[in-house]
Amino acid sequence: MTTLPAFDLLVLGEINPDLLVYGDVEPDFRQVEKLVDRAVLTVGSSSVIFACAAARLGLRVAFVGLVGQDVFGDFMLAEMQRRGVDTRWVQRRKGEATGLSVIFQRPDGSRAILTAAGLIPALRVEDVPGEALEAARHVHVGSYYLQTALQPGLPALFRRVRSLGRTTSLDPNYDPAERWASIWRVLPYTDVFLPNEMEACAIAGVEDVEEAARRLAREARWVVVKRGEQGALAVGREGERAAVPAVAMDRVVDPVGAGDNFDAGFLYGFLHGWPLEKSLRLAVACGALSLRGEGGTGAQPTLEEALAYVAG
Repeated sequence: MTTLPAFDLLVLGEINPDLLVYGDVEPDFRQVEKLVDRAVLTVGSSSVIFACAAARLGLRVAFVGLVGQDVFGDFMLAEMQRRGVDTRWVQRRKGEATGLSVIFQRPDGSRAILTAAGLIPALRVEDVPGEALEAARHVHVGSYYLQTALQPGLPALFRRVRSLGRTTSLDPNYDPAERWASIWRVLPYTDVFLPNEMEACAIAGVEDVEEAARRLAREARWVVVKRGEQGALAVGREGERAAVPAVAMDRVVDPVGAGDNFDAGFLYGFLHGWPLEKSLRLAVACGALSLRGEGGTGAQPTLEEALAYVAG
């Protein structure tokens, strides 16, 4: 008798909280103390925000990652578990630090981000248990360019996932080195590639987003491009195409994590065999609705909430 996978999604990713600092101030490095409006410690990490969003939609989600034996690691594990993400394969490393991002946000929406990497770049393919791969229908990797130790072995790992009859997805996020090229080695083994418009154009080396998506889709099975106020675009390896408009929100509280919530919405549809356009519409709805709260997890929608914005 064939045993069904225990999880819909296995996420291989970085784990770090975000410290959100709000106020109309600019730091002065002459030892000048300035007061801010408030500060909030919240769930950070593109991969964790995605995992929490997928669990919120009703998918069964497990996570492979690294944290230190410190207060930030305690916080992240507790929040992930509270939000329905299985952390049995998260390793705690004694003597090493969980990463942290400090995000300074002004009332006009401008922001500055300072990140202490800690264990963010340290996850390796060797840290991924074989039983974890076999337990999930689909494997997702976020923050590809930050996970430098994972990069060398990722093509082979994705190839192994494919050999198990599972599917894969990849969100590149921004490349701090602005080199972009290494990801091409992984794309042939990627079922769903999820860049935003800037990332797609930078990786493909062209300025037109349609052409970028077509070039990337010669390698990845599906290329799904987040376009912010322009909505979203998806192109398939066989020439399929769909585009949907954005969902307008009356009030935007915080754009952090909107793309990760988008990813969760699209993959929910993908894993349920939905038509391409319907999956895109759910993705756009999930991304837009997440703008209502602080941080990437403050206003993640349920499936019922998101479906109210999906036609068909």
